[in-house]
Amino acid sequence: MDTKHDILYDENDINKAARCLKAMSHPLRLKILCILGKESISVQDIVAQVGTSQSNISQHLSILREKNILATKKEANRVYYYIDDQRMIQLIDMMREVFCTKPH
Repeated sequence: MDTKHDILYDENDINKAARCLKAMSHPLRLKILCILGKESISVQDIVAQVGTSQSNISQHLSILREKNILATKKEANRVYYYIDDQRMIQLIDMMREVFCTKPH
């Protein structure tokens, strides 16, 4: 099997990957995604962990939702954000492993 052509198998996947990487390229959005990981976290908790204003966080969460990276669920009066694509979770896990662990 010729692996050179596998990467171009589905243009939609390539385009989604490019959009996701572009959206993730902002340091604050990347930090939000790393905080979320496999969890579902409220806006208030994200604000507390990131350490910036709620309006700033909301703006970046909105961008990540527009790019279909995040989804939301509402429980009582709180909105919870989570990563809705297993491939994104794998990518974030890989970035954590490569960039966020101390070398031996």
